Amino acid sequence: MKIQRVGSQASGKGPAEWFTGAVRIDALMQAEDPARVACASVTFEPGARTAWHTHPLGQTLIVTAGCGWVQREGGAVEEVHPGDVVWFAPGEKHWHGATPTTAMTHIAVQERLDGRAVDWMEPVREVEYRRG
Repeated sequence: MKIQRVGSQASGKGPAEWFTGAVRIDALMQAEDPARVACASVTFEPGARTAWHTHPLGQTLIVTAGCGWVQREGGAVEEVHPGDVVWFAPGEKHWHGATPTTAMTHIAVQERLDGRAVDWMEPVREVEYRRG
């Protein structure tokens, strides 16, 4: 058994290469081998979002606060609220973030494959984000 105490890891700023706007990442856990799961609490300020990306083994988002948007490539922008759970399949290109007026926090759960859990791509253009 291992207990990781609250506050034992510092919050981090979402890197500009992967995010648009103000994003705070609080790592929650990264399992030790042979397990592969990692999760973090991610808070997006209004207008903030990820870049397009995929996950080799998929990703689950558990919305815990606020109001956000999620979109898979070729699909509609969907609004999400606290208690909603979103699943992106392995290799499914997508993005997620806050709405223009409301912050959003979610817990992101994904697994590592060959040492990586995400493949980052291009930023979400403003016209895509604004439901263009």
